[in-house]
Amino acid sequence: MACTDKHNLTLLKEFILMGITGLPELQSPLFGLLLTVYLVSVVGNLGLIILTKIDFRLQTPMYFFLRHLAFTDLGYSTAEGPKMLVNYAVDQHTISFNGCATQLTFCSIFIINEIFILSAMAYDRYVAICNPLLYTAVMSQRLCQVLVVMPYLYSVSLSLLTIMKIFLSSFSDYNVIRHFYCDSLPLIALLCSGTDEIRLIILIFSAFNLVSSLLTVLMSYILISVAIFRMNSAEGRHKAFSTCGSHLAVIVLLYGTLFFMYVQPKSTHSFDTDNMAALFYTLVIPMLNPMIYSLRNKEVKNALRRTWRKCANIDIPQRYCGFGSSPTQ
Repeated sequence: MACTDKHNLTLLKEFILMGITGLPELQSPLFGLLLTVYLVSVVGNLGLIILTKIDFRLQTPMYFFLRHLAFTDLGYSTAEGPKMLVNYAVDQHTISFNGCATQLTFCSIFIINEIFILSAMAYDRYVAICNPLLYTAVMSQRLCQVLVVMPYLYSVSLSLLTIMKIFLSSFSDYNVIRHFYCDSLPLIALLCSGTDEIRLIILIFSAFNLVSSLLTVLMSYILISVAIFRMNSAEGRHKAFSTCGSHLAVIVLLYGTLFFMYVQPKSTHSFDTDNMAALFYTLVIPMLNPMIYSLRNKEVKNALRRTWRKCANIDIPQRYCGFGSSPTQ
């Protein structure tokens, strides 16, 4: 495996992606399945973004965070979905050097942002259940904006640092990536030398991101559980559990997949299982998230009905449609 000179990195014009599976007979069914998953994800997340923006009853901190979660899901599924579908359609699994760097940048930004948005949502649920009388004062518009802006700034900074360390390094002539999209670890395997520093940076920050966000979620839900079990009303406990149910389902799906990929021993890893796990958290979870929040959330379903009735021009009073009236009416 010969290495290119550090000053002639432009000689490496493109990378070859191995794809999801090496079985030719699965290419066409996979294309149809992935196209369906991606389209459902786009419609679901885009619909959730629009719905939480236009319906006044969803102008609360919880739906503010949910809107940004949907934007994040839409972002990292779009960062790799269309390119993967095009490669399957033309049966040419290649990506340009600059395209690979761009894809990895956006994938890193959105996946890092996802876990911290989920942490912010857990904190929001903690305040709503444990300190309901102070909820409006604590979860102010300013705090909500800070809890969203900070993950964006952090994820952009960390992603650019990683990308610069990888793509300003010297690559070998072997340009086959053992993945279906440009991920950091498969790319590092193609570098000629000096990979220890990059691997250490990725390991440290990945551990920090996962542990810090997960600790926030766990502490929030431990305190929430204590508060719920102290409630005297069975109806109150049921309402509190149902409020957190959707968020908990999303957390279990995402963190379960991430821990399956990165915590299991290397000896148990295989190309197919790693690809299936990566496919699950990059395309399937973004499709499932809006379904989970819509199917388990009466407020979202009611908002969807109001919006549908408005769009269908059904002649019913404005206060039932959710438009043209104030929240106090």
